[in-house]
Amino acid sequence: MSVKEPVAELQPQFSSRGATPTAWAEASSYLEKAEVYWLSTVRPDGRPHVTPVLSIWLDGTLYFCTGPSERKAKNLVRNSHCVITTGCNALGEGLDLVVEGDAAKVSEEAKLQRVAQRYASKYDWHYTVRDGAFYGDGGEAWVYEVTPSTAFGFGKGSSFSQTRWRF
Repeated sequence: MSVKEPVAELQPQFSSRGATPTAWAEASSYLEKAEVYWLSTVRPDGRPHVTPVLSIWLDGTLYFCTGPSERKAKNLVRNSHCVITTGCNALGEGLDLVVEGDAAKVSEEAKLQRVAQRYASKYDWHYTVRDGAFYGDGGEAWVYEVTPSTAFGFGKGSSFSQTRWRF
């Protein structure tokens, strides 16, 4: 699947002198290889809710799953806006990523099968796909996809940078 390349903009006020924007290919590689991601959603009363999730980067989209009765699923039913972050908690190295978008529930069986296969290969977590959801040891899990609308990359180390990607 062909994914549109976003426009990268260096934010010079938050970057080292001489820094360049991080290439989207590098950011995509980080999104694909990361193991732990943090999902931020909005509670019904407007307060934020943040929780770690396992995620799959596939065809320019992040996928995660959650039980229908979990707080994040309840939040997304009311407000699909969310942020997914990942990175390295060391200050002197790595690339932190922030992906903004809207979470959409996935029910198409072929897409769920591809995502389930990726979960199995990346995390050794195995799901059965049926009735528009994942099923595993924890019961039913809804799958959501988040296609970036805007993303930010924070390069760290001796040279630091902030890149904004517009899709």
